[in-house]
Amino acid sequence: MNADLRARLLYRTAALLGRLPWPVLKALADALAWTWVRANARESRVVRRNLELAYPGLDDAQRSTLHRRILRSTARQTFEMLRTWTRPPAQNLARLRERHGQDLYDQALASGRGVIVAAPHFGNWELLNQWLASRGKIAIVYRPPDSAAVDGFLQLARGGETVQQVRAEGPAVRQLFKVLKDGGAVGILPDQQPKMGDGVFAPFFGHQALTMTLVNRLAERTGAIVLYGWVERVGEDLDYALHVEPADPAVADPDPVVAATALNAGLERIARRDPTQYQWTYKRYTLRPPESGQANPYATARHPH
Repeated sequence: MNADLRARLLYRTAALLGRLPWPVLKALADALAWTWVRANARESRVVRRNLELAYPGLDDAQRSTLHRRILRSTARQTFEMLRTWTRPPAQNLARLRERHGQDLYDQALASGRGVIVAAPHFGNWELLNQWLASRGKIAIVYRPPDSAAVDGFLQLARGGETVQQVRAEGPAVRQLFKVLKDGGAVGILPDQQPKMGDGVFAPFFGHQALTMTLVNRLAERTGAIVLYGWVERVGEDLDYALHVEPADPAVADPDPVVAATALNAGLERIARRDPTQYQWTYKRYTLRPPESGQANPYATARHPH
C-alpha cells in the first residue's frame, strides 16, 4: 500500500472518530489520560519532569494535581484536533465565541508589510490555522514527520486553497522571505526545539532553552509585523476564544539572543494564562548549552513516588 493511500485511510479513520458526539470523545480522552497516569506512560513522565523544571515552587500535592489536569486537557486537545481537521472550517470557526485582536490582524495584513504569526503550542492551534486561512492566504511552517503517510495525512487535514504548507527544511526560508516580501502572512510555531546550530539559548520558564532564530531573521530582514496568535478553550466544551496581540519589537532585534529572549517571554506569558492548555508533553530542554555541563533532564526524570 503506497503512502498516498495510507494517508487517505488515516484521514477517513480520523473523520469517523471525529464525528462521534463530543461527550463520547471527551470520555475517551479522559480514559486515555487516566491510562497515561496509571501506566506511567511517556506523556505522563515528560509532563511531570517539565513541571518540576518550570514550576519548582509547587509542592508535591499541587504538582500532582496540575499534572493530572494537564494530561486530561492534552488528551482532550488530541480529540478536539481530530474534529477540527475533519469537519468543515466554517463549522469549526462558529465555535469561536470570542475574537480578540481580529482587526489587528486584518490591519497588519492590509498594510502590505507582511505578517508573521508566532503561535505557541497552546489551546487549539489547528483552529487558529483555520481562522488565519479564513482571512486570506497563509504559509504555515511545519516539521514534517518521519512517516510519508502521516505527512500526507497532514496535507489533507490542513489543506485548502488559502493554505501553503512549508516544510521546515533548507528551502523553507527562501519561500517564507518571498511570501513576506509579497505582503503575505506566515504562521510559525516557535516553541519547538531546533537542531543545535539552528538556534540560540534563551530563558524559557527559568531555564535556558534552545530557541529558533527564524522569527527574528524573517522580521529583521523583511520588516514584517510580528503578532502572537492563539485560540484557547473556554469552559469544558467546544467553545473557544481567539487572541491576536502585538509582539515585543525586540523579537526583530539583530542580536539573536535578545530577539529569542523577547520571543520566549511572550510565549511564556501566553502559556501561563492556563498551564493546562500548553503542550507540556514536549521535551523542550533536551539540548543543553555546551558550556553548562548539564545533562538532558529527561534522561534522569524521576518516577512517581
